[in-house]
Amino acid sequence: MKQAPEHLVNLIQPIVEGLGYECVGIEYNPHPRNGLLRIYIDNEQGILVEDCSKVSHQVSGMLDVEDPIQGNYQLEISSPGDDRPLFSIQQFERFIGHMVSVNLFKPIEKRRKISGVIQSIDNDTVFIQEGDRVYEIPFQAMSKARLVPEYLINKGVHSGK
Repeated sequence: MKQAPEHLVNLIQPIVEGLGYECVGIEYNPHPRNGLLRIYIDNEQGILVEDCSKVSHQVSGMLDVEDPIQGNYQLEISSPGDDRPLFSIQQFERFIGHMVSVNLFKPIEKRRKISGVIQSIDNDTVFIQEGDRVYEIPFQAMSKARLVPEYLINKGVHSGK
């Protein structure tokens, strides 16, 4: 998955959780001129702009002091949204029975993208049913995974992200 390096997760996750939010995941896309550090946060009441601002203020202060990232980057705090990204095998377990869209690093049975219902998890393998077919997808083979919102399923549309 596109999870940030472990040293960044270890610095950021305790701050987010200490503020009372779930740290859904952290993406880091390095780039010489305009890198991006995106932190997805959530809680039972949902996320407001004020929540993102509060987390941004605390995390940016820590990043200024620790300076764990070389070069320029933009810090973005976001709600996971209806098309929630999945960053861990535990998140897949939490959403068994839900529709998901998965991109793969390398094709599995000539497919680089599979959309279907999460059937089960066995160790680090996710079983996704697409139509009458069940795919066994190793978690490490996934480059990106997102839930497909109900309102898109009912229209027959899959997440384009």
